[in-house]
Amino acid sequence: MAVFSVRRLAVASRFMFSSLIRSQQAVRDPACRGIFTSVTQLQSASDDEKDMEEAQRKPQRLVVDPDTSIRYMESSAYAETYGDKPVWFHYRRNFKGQRPPETRKTCIRGGQISTGSPCPICRDEYLVLDHKNVKLLEQFVSPYTGEVLESKKTGICQKQHKTLIVEVMKAQDHGFLEKTVPFRKYDYSQYYDEKTGKVLS
Repeated sequence: MAVFSVRRLAVASRFMFSSLIRSQQAVRDPACRGIFTSVTQLQSASDDEKDMEEAQRKPQRLVVDPDTSIRYMESSAYAETYGDKPVWFHYRRNFKGQRPPETRKTCIRGGQISTGSPCPICRDEYLVLDHKNVKLLEQFVSPYTGEVLESKKTGICQKQHKTLIVEVMKAQDHGFLEKTVPFRKYDYSQYYDEKTGKVLS
């Protein structure tokens, strides 16, 4: 009985070793893969092709040029939609707590809106950030400091916020936007004595 059990163990170990060798060869050489692996790969490839075809069939987001966006800012449709308020004034974000977190990286992926609550710029196709579109850029610049408002206040995504900063700087360089430095009034009596004219230490 002992000899028979030893033979059975030897046969089982040889079978396990041969199956291990076959699996390693299948990993190294795709031609040695089993029929079930090939069927699975074929199904995954066909699924990828179907997904690509469906993505191509879906209507892509409308691309609007800056000149059309400038005309839209002067139209009655814009006035009825936003009134005399900035485009970000009525936008509300859903977040937990009292402090708003950083906005999302982008709202558009693959030429389509990928979120249920896009930012004020991404939700309207006719709002294009361009250095010539001064009426739109002025809504994102603080009238007190001349700096671009934070994305936490306006709610625009990080991609649009970076584009906004670049276009505002470009508009200032081209003279479309006035770059003003806030006037600071100093009390010089804290720095030198008016009677003696000496600097206070």
